[in-house]
Amino acid sequence: MIEIAVGQKVISKKTHPCGGNVWTVERIGTDFKFSCDTCGRVVMLPRSKAEKFVKKVAENE
Repeated sequence: MIEIAVGQKVISKKTHPCGGNVWTVERIGTDFKFSCDTCGRVVMLPRSKAEKFVKKVAENE
């Protein structure tokens, strides 16, 4: 399992329809809340799907 904290940037396995694949973690719990850094879309996923959604944690820039 990947260790994720609120405020971190993560890279998803698949690209979003807007073309971006970098997301910011907004909330952690039973559900995870991600916001797309490209278009701002907010997505909430259950923990089981969120673990499959994340490819890796992005490096700090």
